[in-house]
Amino acid sequence: VEEVETIQAYAGTAAPFNFNGLVRHYFFRHSSELGDLQVNLSEKSLRSRASHEIALDLRQRLSAVPVPEGTNVKVVEVPPGPPVIATLMAEIYGPTPETRRKTASVVRGLFEDTDFIVDVDDSFGTPARRLTLAIDEPRAADYGVAQGDILDTLSLAFSGQVVGVSPRGEGRDPLNIRVRLPKSDRNWSQELAATPVPRRLDGVGAGPVELGALIDVSEQAGSPLIFRRDGHFADMVMAELAGRYEAPIYGMLEIQDRIAAYDWAGAGLQKPEIRMYGQPEDETHPTLLWDGEWEVTYVTFRDMGMAFGVAMFGIYILVVAQFGTFRVPLIILTPVPLTLIGIMIGHWLFGAPFTATSMIGFIALAGIIVRNSILLVDFVRRRQDATTPLRDVLLDAGAIRFKPILLTALAAMIGASVILTDPIFQGLAISLLFGLASSTALTVLVIPAIYVAIRGPDWLPPTTNPEELTTAPTLQEASV
Repeated sequence: VEEVETIQAYAGTAAPFNFNGLVRHYFFRHSSELGDLQVNLSEKSLRSRASHEIALDLRQRLSAVPVPEGTNVKVVEVPPGPPVIATLMAEIYGPTPETRRKTASVVRGLFEDTDFIVDVDDSFGTPARRLTLAIDEPRAADYGVAQGDILDTLSLAFSGQVVGVSPRGEGRDPLNIRVRLPKSDRNWSQELAATPVPRRLDGVGAGPVELGALIDVSEQAGSPLIFRRDGHFADMVMAELAGRYEAPIYGMLEIQDRIAAYDWAGAGLQKPEIRMYGQPEDETHPTLLWDGEWEVTYVTFRDMGMAFGVAMFGIYILVVAQFGTFRVPLIILTPVPLTLIGIMIGHWLFGAPFTATSMIGFIALAGIIVRNSILLVDFVRRRQDATTPLRDVLLDAGAIRFKPILLTALAAMIGASVILTDPIFQGLAISLLFGLASSTALTVLVIPAIYVAIRGPDWLPPTTNPEELTTAPTLQEASV
């Protein structure tokens, strides 16, 4: 890969703290079977492909590399998105550990059968084999070896022993001097089994005995990892999305269809209940809870929706106070949902997902669109008199107010265009650009249409305020 400059390798230890280390808990990696390869790319100006495209290419190449059974290879990007362990994550709850793990294994298989779901993993994995060293007490007693001496020998072989300290001066804590075997030799072997152990119980003249003659060595199946979330036992299936779809909602819908079509009774399991948010209260049957980026998306859009409702209510109250009527503010707020037309078209053209920043842009547009509506409605109310039909008033309003409305929209669109390529705020830029474009065009059409639909094109006000007649702007005056 020509864009790769350097590679930093970390075997059996965690890489320096970065975004993934913080949110994906990679800083916990201290086991010998874990490792990281941090790939450093050339400067963005020196390469034609984006980092995401390079990651997709690397993932495809690595999928063809033969690896030992049980190996899990992931291509993880430093994400600009929400802080989650995995983009797509299913938490499995159930009555027993066996039920949870069997259900999670089936769900993992469904993940792996979906072409756009990649880097599939789970929280329990394949338990590593465990080496058990047990003291043969009768044999140790026959040889006259104290159990404490056997334990001390094992501790010295596998952990080492502190034999002294090295002072550093200047009030700093001293360093321990530890004697121990190299890490490559800290495993059970014939050399380690031949380690002498003193026979102090048989007197001073008794010779030592080999360590292997005093202990029984066996391999056992290791215990799977146990996870709890807020006091509830859970097993997790994690994955990323790449290819046809990269938003988690598409993966969730696909997996839910596959869960519905799977023969759970034939597998001896109960079909899990699907939950979109919140841990289950009843754990007597299996439950699949969608987590990961979906939970962040759900909470964000829920809070954003509430904020949007509060903003709309506040705008309505202000407009009611301004015009002294409850119906006119409804006309003014009508064009606000029309911004979604342009927003959806913009996201479709750019192939971008509707993100939290897109929602922020939609909320911000409400204030701009209401301002444009107020310009039109305020002009219509001031322009009306006893002799001018409503149709002519609306035409004058559109002709005179269109220029300030257009300039306002263009100023905001130019400001938003500079963040159109930003990976985080692209949704905000698309919402502002295309939402303003569509709403500006529709505002000058929809509000007059509503007036005509409610009152008719030839409607005249029943009464006219003489002072308003003398101050009402005409098309010629406003043009001047």
